Order: sequence, then structure tokens, then C-alpha cells
Amino acid sequence: MDIPIIYEDNHLLVVEKPVNIPVQEDRSGDQDLLTILKEDIKIRYEKPGNVYLGLVHRLDRPVGGVMVFAKTSKAAARLSDMMRRRVFGREYIAVVRGTPPQKNGRLEHFLVKDRVKNIVHTSTAAHKQANKAILEYETLGQAEGFSLLKVKLHTGRSHQIRVQLAAVDCPLYGDQKYGQKVNKPGQQIALWSNMIQFNHPVQKEDVSYQSTPPRSFPWNLWEESQYL
Repeated sequence: MDIPIIYEDNHLLVVEKPVNIPVQEDRSGDQDLLTILKEDIKIRYEKPGNVYLGLVHRLDRPVGGVMVFAKTSKAAARLSDMMRRRVFGREYIAVVRGTPPQKNGRLEHFLVKDRVKNIVHTSTAAHKQANKAILEYETLGQAEGFSLLKVKLHTGRSHQIRVQLAAVDCPLYGDQKYGQKVNKPGQQIALWSNMIQFNHPVQKEDVSYQSTPPRSFPWNLWEESQYL
């Protein structure tokens, strides 16, 4: 599988994750992104033995877009620390059904994950396993009953964007798990990792990398310039 490389140096590998591929090996046994990239590095640089590649953040299997991997343990530790301190910026582009409660807003929920069924529910703060989830969104456009949103994550909960938007009656287009009542089987979820921003773990300068969604429905309802 040909994985587009957005940026690479001795410390980082930034790629565009294809849709419908797991980030790391899972129970499906399907080819995963981490293994593919390790093998690619091994071949391109003629490295003997195992290749180190650190997984810093994740994207759900059906979601595509920009991701960064660490090529050294030092870079992995520093990037992971940025994630914990919430200074690792992540922006997504999403197409949802309907109209958000406000044009631009902030959503806060408490989420609980059912690990057996791999599904996340909104809950109350009193639940022992509840984690607070916060995101901000901006409406970029509307067309044919859909809204194009830019979403900025402040926390990194499992399925967070999908669950929180569904909780305000704006399920993502194509989301079979949290919008099964309005989406049809076979529709591709319209959620894309559009931008990541962080301080380079070695060069100590702020960097950002972008990726735009494919020009297919429903993304093609808007001009590509609106994603930026």
C-alpha cells in the first residue's frame, strides 16, 4: 500500500492515513498502518532487524488524514508529553447531518466507553468511569442539509468527535456506529484529520502539517479552500 508522506526527517514521519485501515494491529488481522510504515522504512533505508516507529496518537479506522509518528524514542517521549499537557494541536474537518445548535461553539460531555462492544456513551460526571470530553467547532458552510465543520480537540477521548456531535443531533455523514438511524451501510464516514501542530521535539520550533479530504461526496459540496 502506497502511503503518502507529508514530511520526514530523522525524528518524525508525517503521513496521510488512508481511510478504513487500522492504525495498529487489531483483532481483525488486517494490514495496519504502523506495520506498513515500519516495513517501508526498513526497505527505503536498508535497515537490518526491527525498525523503531513510535505511535503518538491515533485515528479511528474509518477516518483518514494527517498523522505523525516518532522515529526515535526521544521524539516519542516528547510528543507524548505534549499530548498529556494538551499542547499538541489537532484539527479535523467533518460533514454532519443537520445544523449545530450554534454556528460556532464548544461542546463538553462526560463519556464512558464500553470496551466489550467498542462503543462510547455520554454519561454524567458521577459515573466512576466517565472522562470529560471537550471540543470546539466552527461552521464553515452548509449545503443540501449538511454542515461542514472544523473541529478542534481539547481532549483525546475514544470516538470523541463522533459521539459528541451525535449527542447534539448532528451525526457525522456515513457514521454507522453513532448515526445508524440516518446513515446507510457502505457510506464512508466524513471525518478527516486536517491539521496537526506541535513543537518539534528536537529542533524546538513550532511546526504544522495539513491534509485535505478527497474530492468525493460529500466533501465535494464545498470548495477545497474552505477546509483551510
